[in-house]
Amino acid sequence: MVELKKDWEPSRASFRQLLLWLDEGKDSAGEKYLEVRRRLELYFDRKNCRSPGELADETLNRVARKLQEAGEITNVAPLQYCYIVAKFVFLESLRDSKRLETDLAASEELLHKRRDLFTGPNHDSERREQISVCLDRCLARLSAVDSETILEYYQGQQRAKIDRRSALAERLGLTSNALSIRACRIRQKLELCMRTCCEKGDRF
Repeated sequence: MVELKKDWEPSRASFRQLLLWLDEGKDSAGEKYLEVRRRLELYFDRKNCRSPGELADETLNRVARKLQEAGEITNVAPLQYCYIVAKFVFLESLRDSKRLETDLAASEELLHKRRDLFTGPNHDSERREQISVCLDRCLARLSAVDSETILEYYQGQQRAKIDRRSALAERLGLTSNALSIRACRIRQKLELCMRTCCEKGDRF
């Protein structure tokens, strides 16, 4: 079983060890490494992964880590072993992607519930005014791009909202997934600011 470890970068020595192992005794001056990385990137691209290059680098980092810990890997050809590790990296990326989609859906649902709570009839006019002031203040604390992005991201209903988000992603030069991630991060900052403001009862 391949033990996978994240957030590890090879040292110069471990990277050199990886190059020698991939070359299988023949010094290719790094060409073999580039070829293996290209094949791995194509593998992840065929799997429709969001960041094939990053996943290819992660795969090779994990192979380098294994080599450093084990000293050598002799029971399987280098390219085959890299594909074995790549399969694990791919499966992890699927789980991470599904977890992200679940988190985004839950976060969006929560945002809509909070919006209804903030603007519902049970709040008196003074409370609604405070919330409105806090929202304006917190939006102003965001960068102009972030403020415009989060406001436009939630405009519209159903199909109109989908079309608006597609146009927004194209304008920002982002994929739909990347736009969702950015919106999630902006929303988290906005919600934290709103919660702090409303709890303190600040009147700006």
